[in-house]
Amino acid sequence: MITDAWLARSRALHLSGYKLIGAGLLVSILLMLGSVVTYHGVFLEGVRQGWPGFASVGRMVHRSELETQEVFMRENLDAMARKLGEMQARMLQLESLGERVAGLAGLNPAEFKSNLGAGGVLVAGRDLSVSELMVAMDRLDLSSSSRVDWLTVVESRLFDQKIQRTMVPTEQPVSNVPVGSPFGFRIDPITGRSALHTGLDFPADTGTPILAAAGGVVVVQEYHPAYGNMVEVDHGNQLITRYAHASRVDVKKGDIVKRGQKIAEVGSTGRSTGPHLHFEVWVSGVPHDPQRFLAAGESMATAQLQTARTHKP
Repeated sequence: MITDAWLARSRALHLSGYKLIGAGLLVSILLMLGSVVTYHGVFLEGVRQGWPGFASVGRMVHRSELETQEVFMRENLDAMARKLGEMQARMLQLESLGERVAGLAGLNPAEFKSNLGAGGVLVAGRDLSVSELMVAMDRLDLSSSSRVDWLTVVESRLFDQKIQRTMVPTEQPVSNVPVGSPFGFRIDPITGRSALHTGLDFPADTGTPILAAAGGVVVVQEYHPAYGNMVEVDHGNQLITRYAHASRVDVKKGDIVKRGQKIAEVGSTGRSTGPHLHFEVWVSGVPHDPQRFLAAGESMATAQLQTARTHKP
């Protein structure tokens, strides 16, 4: 009910719940608009014109805003500085690991360290500025790039070494069979005279698998009057292995074989007194004792087994 004393009359208004809510919202909006208009029209104008009392209040508000922004920026800079310090510490660990791996690859660990950019752990003795933080991040980026480049070289060298190891005849050509006749001079079983035995003999039953002592390419697969059914595998670097007296050959010239792959079966073809594998290793056209290569393979296998046992969880 609204009463107007000047006109000496009254009027009744009936408001429902929705009307009351709408009226409340309208009043709230009007108050907000009034506050905005007052702030921009009176307060800001008073600060700009330098009205008495308004300048000091404006300075206080502005200083408060600057302090809030500075605290926010400082907190972010401190967080970035701590993260940068953690990253630099990890880079130092990576440097130590890289030096050890470089030694395993046959490279000079000092070269790994000398190729790195400037670094070091970030000491938080004082607050860092934005420019100082950017300089530290640039150094870290340069240092990480150098490490990546050098580790790529180390990886390439280790890969080459792995390939070379797979191409060296260290795999036993006949599994679980002892050597019957070693490399060197002996009494020839057919002539009875002293003669150079240019390989190792592995006596075994006919049909026993003959395995490639290393990976390579078959360059010879033929029947030889003395060697019988013979296979030669080229392993690169003028290194060749020869497998003789086979009863059956499973590969042909031009085939690529892997270490431990079956290439033939034991037999007694050619100049032979019984079933066995005659195994030779030639380096630059000169026969070498295959036992030296096979012994190196056994040593590597033993070392790998010991390492596996040492690191067993």
